[in-house]
Amino acid sequence: MSDLRPYFFILICSLSLFACKQREKAPDVSNIQVSLKTLRFDQDFFAIDTNNIEAGLAAVRQKYPQLLPLFLQRFLEAENNEQVKEYYRYYRSLFDSSQKLYKDFNGINDKIAGYFRYVKYYFPAYQLPDTLFTVLGPLGSAQDLAAVGNGDYSGCFLGPGWGGVSLQFYLGANFSFYQEPAFANAVAPVFRSRRFAPEYIPADFMKLIVDDLFPDRSAGRPLLEQMVEKGKQWWLLDKFMPGAPDSVKTGYTAKQLDWCESNEGMIWSTINRSHQDLYSNSPAVLQLYIGEAPFTQTLSQEDSPGNIGPWIGWQIIKKYMENNKDVKPEQLMKTDAVEIINGSKYKPR
Repeated sequence: MSDLRPYFFILICSLSLFACKQREKAPDVSNIQVSLKTLRFDQDFFAIDTNNIEAGLAAVRQKYPQLLPLFLQRFLEAENNEQVKEYYRYYRSLFDSSQKLYKDFNGINDKIAGYFRYVKYYFPAYQLPDTLFTVLGPLGSAQDLAAVGNGDYSGCFLGPGWGGVSLQFYLGANFSFYQEPAFANAVAPVFRSRRFAPEYIPADFMKLIVDDLFPDRSAGRPLLEQMVEKGKQWWLLDKFMPGAPDSVKTGYTAKQLDWCESNEGMIWSTINRSHQDLYSNSPAVLQLYIGEAPFTQTLSQEDSPGNIGPWIGWQIIKKYMENNKDVKPEQLMKTDAVEIINGSKYKPR
């Protein structure tokens, strides 16, 4: 047998050069300074002595003057101290479970802060949050998940100068409560709750930043334009999170992503088969391709993801940017969808 070592060495060098080129696509943000701290509202709230709840709430209110009223009214819908005590008793065990994952939040804080540097690089005037709050709210309502314009849902929330993470939505895909029929039916089906894991927190939070910078205002427009507008948001999220797995950014599984990449031409031809669909703004047609679902009904029920419209929109954006390399992110986000569609010359095989 011939000696394969020289070829192996060449292969390793080629892969290394490819990896370096991939890394070079992200700008150097090492000199950009951002400030982000996490305040543990969840830990402070569950440290209250319920035998002296008035004094305990007063101390929490002093530390979190804006957040505590929001938490009591918006999340707990508590009108008196007895209701607060009832919530405390009912959710104390859930809080204890959350601490197995989140006793220390520094790693996630630092990862989000790292992504903030890219936001500052591209949009230096944007006022980023400087504080994150961790909360542990109730599990009984889908309304506690924030709807994001691109068809996703987020367990995070964003306020003026601050953001928050609802830890009850990030206790791990296999967390027992998520498997309960009542939770699956009323809050999040299993195809969505499989993303209720720590690694999705940074992407879910960054989606809110993207949506805050460039809200999706494509509602009411034809399917193709909505796909492109939502694809813009995924493209910008990718710029803010270089190196993060596409599965975390899109919410697709790695298998679903591989299937999309292998079948891009077929996906496009299926959607494009009837121009009536591409240029329709019918809710039934939009629901087929945009929004949460376990799969896309017109495609493979075993392999396709739901919400496939933004993925196709993302590919159209990539093609447009290949043809228009001088376009800056802010220009792209403000470019009309029809202009992007025409300029992309998107025809996958």
